[in-house]
Amino acid sequence: MRTKNKIILVLIPFLMLLAIGCNSKKMETNQQFKHSNVQVYMSKPDKTLLFALQNDKIVEWKKNNFPTIEIDTNAKFQAMDGFGFTLTGGSAMHIANMSLEKRSKLLKELFDFSGENIGISYLRLSLGASDLDAEVFSYCDEKDPSLAKFSIAKDKEFLIPVLKEILAINPNIKFLASPWSPPVWMKTNGSSIGGSLKPEYYATYAQYFVKYIRAMEAEGIVIDAITVQNEPLHQGNNPSLLMPAPEQALFVKKYLGPLFEKENIKTKIIIYDHNADKPEYPITILDDAEAKKYIDGSAFHLYGGEISNLSSVHKAHPDKNLYFTEQWIGAPGNFAGDMQWHINQLIIGASRNWCKTVLEWNLAADKNLQPHTDGGCTECLGALTIDGDAIVRNTAYYIIAHASKFVRPQSVRIESSLPEDLQNVAFKTLDGKIVTIVINNSEETKTFNIKQGDKIFTSNLTSGAVATYVF
Repeated sequence: MRTKNKIILVLIPFLMLLAIGCNSKKMETNQQFKHSNVQVYMSKPDKTLLFALQNDKIVEWKKNNFPTIEIDTNAKFQAMDGFGFTLTGGSAMHIANMSLEKRSKLLKELFDFSGENIGISYLRLSLGASDLDAEVFSYCDEKDPSLAKFSIAKDKEFLIPVLKEILAINPNIKFLASPWSPPVWMKTNGSSIGGSLKPEYYATYAQYFVKYIRAMEAEGIVIDAITVQNEPLHQGNNPSLLMPAPEQALFVKKYLGPLFEKENIKTKIIIYDHNADKPEYPITILDDAEAKKYIDGSAFHLYGGEISNLSSVHKAHPDKNLYFTEQWIGAPGNFAGDMQWHINQLIIGASRNWCKTVLEWNLAADKNLQPHTDGGCTECLGALTIDGDAIVRNTAYYIIAHASKFVRPQSVRIESSLPEDLQNVAFKTLDGKIVTIVINNSEETKTFNIKQGDKIFTSNLTSGAVATYVF
């Protein structure tokens, strides 16, 4: 008996060490993640890869000292509404003028997300003309305070037919509408450029919004949200309107908000819609409790200021949403530089600073950057260059594709660490997938790991390259 006890006492430590060793091997095995379960879409600054499937860039993990992007699915932030563009009047004209076969094929590529299509899920529209229409117009150009002559006939020429084709492909796409200017007879200077909204027309202009929403609804087009004014502090564009924060607050709290409530309009009201250098503009409006109750959130562009300023608006009013609604690329464009800046600042930066949408500017123009109004943007490069049925896909197309195809509406941004030079953002989709968008901002190839829970794999990116990882 004593001999048996001695043997058992000797074996116990050995068995414990053996068990620990087995568990260690098991833990290490669990950390392996089959590269066949990861999809990788990559773009390189030299254009040798353009949103191209590159699953061979994933290798199974072995213990290493490479930097690791660690993803925490328990740390959740905003739910996304989507990624997309502004479908300007000019964009709609070019698309509408394509042959039926080519147009149908293009719209499926843009708005369907199956196969190799990119799945745009959010579009901004101009409420009336933007500066990328062929001419300035409103829905009531003749002075008519009763708005009896209100008509969206101009939109029925190109825009509405294209929207209906888009809805047939993706019935769940969301539309945001932004006015560049009220009818000129409502303005202090009687011009489409600059000027302010006359106080005596505040109520009429609120009714103008309601008529627009109802008219589009009658065409089967639901306007999910409106911004009160595109770039309210920029009065040099054509069209444009100056609307300082106190005026916008007054318009929303005394006219637009109460009328939407009275008419049972569910369209969201979004304020500001201008650059990140003036976060105090939306904050001061939201500080007004009477105005705030009608407001869903604030919208931003990034022609001035820092993208991080958007988080100060979230911090001041965390119960209100943020949207990124416009950023242009100037022709002829610089693919490498534009891709790097826009991925860093918008796809990653705006998303990490609470934005529910990330929208590039115009979807399409022709090779001459037409149309535009007299005084409108003459250098705005479309995501697509369309001449007849010929299509060129430009930088903004690929920028949005890296997010829109996989970060579907209601995907939630989750926490991800930021190793040096590996700027990134991560999302969890409704079907449980993790989508991580990474860009290598260093001047050399970077090898790194992506880790989420017990899943880990290794990849690499050349300098300036961007990749979307889906697993």
